[in-house]
Amino acid sequence: MQTISVTQLCELQRNSKIDLIDVRMPTEFREVHAECARSLPLDSLDPKAIMANRNGTADQPLYVICRSGNRSSQACKKFIEAGFENVVNVEGGTMAWEKAGLPVIRGKKSMPLMQQGRSQPDFLSSGNCVGNLGPSIR
Repeated sequence: MQTISVTQLCELQRNSKIDLIDVRMPTEFREVHAECARSLPLDSLDPKAIMANRNGTADQPLYVICRSGNRSSQACKKFIEAGFENVVNVEGGTMAWEKAGLPVIRGKKSMPLMQQGRSQPDFLSSGNCVGNLGPSIR
């Protein structure tokens, strides 16, 4: 599997157009992503469809990034198994991109769904009601 450092990729981007996909979940992508990346989550990745819709860049490498390099490596393997060899894993992912001071787009910080239920006010989860919601039985 081919790999590239974030600084090498950024240098390539300065000199030519690159095709960079971010395979993290959409909520992660919205939080922060490389300025030139587009979101294509790993769980719904369709290598054939992606390669068919590259708009004239099919002969150019497809660069794949995630948070740290693990999911992008899995995505590269999916492309290779589907017969597409010209894919390149971005070493260190978005964490390395950001740490290197390269351009990112920041959005809203999202709370994982599992934690959202924990943040509700106590009165919603404790069974206590506010106000009189019906006749009381005495």
